[in-house]
Amino acid sequence: MRGDLVRKLAARCLSTGLAVLAFVVVALTGATGWGLALAVAALVAAAAEQRIRPGADLVAETALISAAVLVGYSRRLDDGLDPALVATALVLLGLVLLVGPLRTAGNLEIRAANLPVRSWAPVLADHLGAVLLGLLAVVGLAAALALPVAVALVASVLVAAGAGAVALDLARRRFRPTAGGGAVGRALRRHQPEFLLYFSAPPGSEYQVTMWLPYLERIGRPFLVVLREPEFLASIAAATDAPVVYCPTPRTLDEALVPSLRVAFYVNHGAKNSHCVRFTQLTHVQLHHGDSDKAPSANPVSGIFDRIFVAGPAAIDRYARAGVRIPAEKFVVVGRPQVESIEVRHEPVRGLAHPTVLYTPTWTGHHADADYCSLPVAEDLLRRLLERGATVILRAHPYTAQNPASARQLGRLTDLLAADRARTGRQHVLGAAARELTLAECVNRSDALVSDVSGVISDYLYSGKPYAVTDMRDEGDQFVERFPLAGSAYVLHRNPSNLDEVLTALLDTDPLAETRWATRRRYLGDFPAESYAEAFLTAARRELVPARPLATSTPV
Repeated sequence: MRGDLVRKLAARCLSTGLAVLAFVVVALTGATGWGLALAVAALVAAAAEQRIRPGADLVAETALISAAVLVGYSRRLDDGLDPALVATALVLLGLVLLVGPLRTAGNLEIRAANLPVRSWAPVLADHLGAVLLGLLAVVGLAAALALPVAVALVASVLVAAGAGAVALDLARRRFRPTAGGGAVGRALRRHQPEFLLYFSAPPGSEYQVTMWLPYLERIGRPFLVVLREPEFLASIAAATDAPVVYCPTPRTLDEALVPSLRVAFYVNHGAKNSHCVRFTQLTHVQLHHGDSDKAPSANPVSGIFDRIFVAGPAAIDRYARAGVRIPAEKFVVVGRPQVESIEVRHEPVRGLAHPTVLYTPTWTGHHADADYCSLPVAEDLLRRLLERGATVILRAHPYTAQNPASARQLGRLTDLLAADRARTGRQHVLGAAARELTLAECVNRSDALVSDVSGVISDYLYSGKPYAVTDMRDEGDQFVERFPLAGSAYVLHRNPSNLDEVLTALLDTDPLAETRWATRRRYLGDFPAESYAEAFLTAARRELVPARPLATSTPV
């Protein structure tokens, strides 16, 4: 999070600073060429800011850049007051002032992918900011080359005409809506979806959806994905053939929830979930996006759902242990279908000379009570693993880069492994290569795991292989009480005093091999390996069966 803030602040300062400097240089000095060059640099910085801060308000920057370009254009021509240049200035001013409101209006419209509908106006409205920057670049180039002002005017009028068409279409949608609902609603009614996957989350959270899509598709019924943030539309639509609908407001959500729907699935406890839970005609099912002993995995908000699908009985106990009272009938044990592709090692393998160890540090969390990250002490761990001849798969949490300190720590670990790979030839897997592998592939390649408290441990448990877990608060016996998964793990203290002892148990003697199988049943259910995912599929299909109406007695 702090890393994101730093990047956004830096992008803002750079684009604003260059825009101001460009205007000052052009307006107050005779260095017109330098001023136009600075204006181009400001445009590049503004484009970068748009990528870092989608939806950023660039009115001030674009106004200053426009002024700098137009003043520079006037000086290049040196023909006095040119009516065409005045007209160009007025058109540009109108565009600068309209881009923000049009983008806002467009973002209030429903959008869809994987449906036979075309909603061109909201899409164009979302890209008008980039179009304006491109137009300013064209006008700046025309100024630098001293081209006739008509070139800039024609380009500006063409863009303005497009913006006007977008404005008219958005106004029509708002003030004269189509009878019987919009095109997206009509297409969804033809599609007849029986359930939906509802998703709202911060950027970078697509994995929460993509891990479930293959299993939702295997249910064998038509469905759709409802998104509440626009940045997920393209990536999630590319991961499925099901319709994906972006609903920015409760009004657009009303349009997407067509009468054929019976069930809504959720993968997190996002605040906007309440916008969908209010539809009482649906059965609302929480799936989660992993199973772990972290505090968020026993969120009291789970109580708002009609069903809570959990991997095993341990998840039900976790709520009770946290003092969260939820009726037992809401819980359904369905296993963790994502582990079905993990290869199971039924017998322990001890004394490996060159083991492969998967290390999966988690992130620092939104709050202090969810910070289990071991990156600050990981360098000693990796050095000892390398001394033991281990090959390391380093797979960090997707949110790691949001914290600058964590990003730097991860960078040092990456450099350490890269240097060892160059020196010894051991094929460590790190960086982008590690993210390209699925978690199941990482598990299958490894002989043991070192992890922080996270959902990775539950998935790894399915393999039957040994794992170590980090106790970053040095809680001792209380650590196992708080995180029962650690009962069948080799617990690594924050103080690395027991590091050699833990690595010997993990990679050589493995005294907890039998204990892990009992833990596996409690956390992942006791389902046959050959049909493991069927438990989830059967439970999901059961929720889709329409409730039978109560029989009424006929008066005699």
